[in-house]
Amino acid sequence: MLLPSNRYASLAAASAIFWFSHATAEQPKAAPPAPPPTCDAAEYRQFDFWIGTWTVTEAGQPAGHNTIEADLKRCALFESWSASDGGRGRSINFYDRNRHRWHQTWIDDRGGALELDGSLVEGSMVLAGERPSPNAGGPVRDRITWTPQRDGSVRQHWEVMKPGQSTWETVFDGLYKR
Repeated sequence: MLLPSNRYASLAAASAIFWFSHATAEQPKAAPPAPPPTCDAAEYRQFDFWIGTWTVTEAGQPAGHNTIEADLKRCALFESWSASDGGRGRSINFYDRNRHRWHQTWIDDRGGALELDGSLVEGSMVLAGERPSPNAGGPVRDRITWTPQRDGSVRQHWEVMKPGQSTWETVFDGLYKR
């Protein structure tokens, strides 16, 4: 026979175990964490036609070499340009999921910089932006269009519009071949 003090102690312990297991069983389970965002959507592949190692010509004359590589789990394209005259430049290109736009930041070894935004238009990547130009009397607009060709090459057509002008002027019309 149990002594009264032991019986109450056993009852208290059993009650505590019951309430503890009951309380933990009813706790809502935390939802699993959302998977991190990826760059797998079709928008991220729109500029993939530019990936490669290229020899670039303008009007049939050598202009330089360009290497475009996908990186950062295919979230960005990195460009490494070497001009025939010895100049060099780099860019990073990416689809900005928040703004639903493509973006390019370009810098070269002469301090030239471009910030361009745009999208795929009828199969061509069209990026545009403005840059200050103190000598031109205001900002200059840049528009660069990359168009894949049937033979696997890519045409890059760079145009500018100076302050006070209403038409685009071609400054580079290059052909990329592998």
